[in-house]
Parts: sequence; C-alpha cells; structure tokens
Amino acid sequence: MKTSIPASGLEHLTAQIDLGAVAHNTRIVAEHAPSAATMAVLKADAYGHGALPVAGAVLAGGATEIGVTTVDEAVALREGGVTVPLLSWLSTSGYERAIDADVRLGVSSPRQLADVVAAARDVGRPAVVHVKVDTGLSRNGVSAAEWVEVRDALVAAERAGHVHLQGVFTHLAHGDEPEHPFLDVQRDALAATVADARAHGLAPTLVHAANSAAALTRPDLHFDLVRPGIALYGGIPVPGRDFGLRQVMTFAAPVILIKRIRAGDGVSYGHSWIAPRDTVVGLIPAGYADGVWRPLSGRFEVAIGGRRFPQVGRVCMDQSVIDLGPDGGGVAEGDTAVLFGDAPAADRASDWAQMLDTIDYEVLTGVRGRSVRTYTGEP
Repeated sequence: MKTSIPASGLEHLTAQIDLGAVAHNTRIVAEHAPSAATMAVLKADAYGHGALPVAGAVLAGGATEIGVTTVDEAVALREGGVTVPLLSWLSTSGYERAIDADVRLGVSSPRQLADVVAAARDVGRPAVVHVKVDTGLSRNGVSAAEWVEVRDALVAAERAGHVHLQGVFTHLAHGDEPEHPFLDVQRDALAATVADARAHGLAPTLVHAANSAAALTRPDLHFDLVRPGIALYGGIPVPGRDFGLRQVMTFAAPVILIKRIRAGDGVSYGHSWIAPRDTVVGLIPAGYADGVWRPLSGRFEVAIGGRRFPQVGRVCMDQSVIDLGPDGGGVAEGDTAVLFGDAPAADRASDWAQMLDTIDYEVLTGVRGRSVRTYTGEP
C-alpha cells in the first residue's frame, strides 16, 4: 500500500492521485512491449486523474508520446509545457491550432482529410497525420469502401506538401479479450491496409493498434507503438490477470457527523434501510453528484482504519450514510473513510464496476463534483 491519505483530518472529499504508481504502471506496460514505443493515453483529463500532472509521470515511466481525443486536450498539454509528440484522434475542428502547436491529427474520413488539408494550406505548413482505419469496430475510422479514395487523396496531399502521413492505426473491438479470434482479423486488416499504402508510395512509420490489454498480452499487435490507457491508472485490463499494476486513485472522504439511532429508525430518502438494532451511523460528504453512484445504495462498503463498514440507505446527491455498528466501531468524527483505492481493506474501482455492471473506466472518469484532486508520489 502506497497511499498517503491521512487516517484523520481530511478536509474535503478527495481523489488522491499517486504519480509514482502512474510511472510504475507505465514501466510495466513498456516492459511488456520492448520492441514498440509507448503512447500514453491521457484523454478525458487522463481518465479523471489530471492530464498535466499525469503527463509528467508517464514520461518519467518511459512513455515517449501522448494520445488524447480532442485538439483542445492536446493544445492544453502543449501549452502546459509538454514537448513530446501529441496525437489527437477525434476532433472535427481546430485543425489550424493543432498544426500550429505541432499536434498530430487522426483522420477518419475523406471529408476530414480534406478539412485538414485546407487547414494546412491556411497555416502554411504541413499537417502530420495518422489515418485511422476501421478494421471492424464500426465506429470512427476510414471504412474499406473509402480507403482507396483516402489513400489517393493522401498521396496527392503529400506531393503538394500539405500533409505528412506518419501513422496508420485502428482500435480493437475485443481489446480486453486477448484470445478473441477477431483480434487476428483486425491485425491482418490493418497490416493489409499499411501494405497497400506503402505500395502506392506512402511511407507511414508508426503503425499502432494495441490498447492496454493487447500491449500486455499480444506481441503480434504491438507493431511500432502501443497505446495503453486503463493500465496506466491501475485498472484491470484483462479480468483475472495480475500484471503488477498499482492503483492510482484513492477516493476518500472525512466522516463529518456521527449519531446514534434506534432499532426501527429509517435512514435516508424513502427509508429504504431500517435499522435492525440500535446502532451508530456516520455521514460522509460524498454523493451521486461526486461520483458515488446512486445504484450503489446499500451495496458498497467503505474502509476506515482498515475495517469495512457498510453504506446504508439511499446515496444522496451530496452525502451518504454508513453503519458503524452498535459500538460505533471506534470511529470518530474526522476519521477518513476510503470509498475505493489503495488503502487497507478498501474496494477497488473495479469492485464498484462489477456491482454496477460496467467497467472501471466509467467509475474512475465519473469521480467529479466537489471532489478535490491531490497528488502524491515521485514519478
């Protein structure tokens, strides 16, 4: 356990981010893909962890490039002092800003390529592009039916000096299932597209497909670059597999009130929980506006001083109630309740995800509202 969340005296609902764990996790991924470079995925404000601090940690851990979704995310990192290559793969505007800031652009359609070419003309310098090909996810990406049109437009744009095709990439449809046969289909489709591009005079130097799970388990999908996301944040890339990753976010709140209630007293809205005995309850300032999902009501436990205590009654917008037991469990006002993270007896984000029938990505990116991010650990 590396957490430095205090046992008491926490002033706010807190999401503590361990930058040392980020660097550690980046190194783990890089060690599993020694023949490829590592592009750390920091989209959605680094999965809710804070893009700029996390950028420093992933670079310390061995990442050489950073991938994000939007141009705004990329430009913010550049303006924050990040100098390594940046790729934005899901923007439909702001291309001039990206080219000015030396941000690589993902291209997924003929229209998007035309818009990037127009922006490069306006700026007066070539755009560096990575063409995304749809190999079966049926989401963004150049379809097989559009590939020839895009390929020929790329050839013309390179000759005119408006673009430089640096990369070709795809996203995996079954990325968290390393043995799924469709991964082979996508691998071969990507390789065929790259071969066709090269046969027509294009020379991409970065081919990439691997997410966290594929980076850790599928060397045949490493190509030139791997793009880990959830692994960097200590999530679970492949259910049932332990890669030595460390949790990064610890979500915790102070116990702000303790009171005794009698058997038969109802707790929270709708009295969905009735005290079966005289007991002591505690209140924490964490609710569904902050990332404590209402469907978790009565289904999760918090850790206080290494002991687990159940949450009872409905989770409210701003607060949740926990049952400390008839003797109060030795808990005092001001003690720290860990909702999930790197602390003794605490849940993981993946435990919440399992209860919610979702994925830990959604739990981590859902921490919001009044929660205050703090940072610990040396990258």
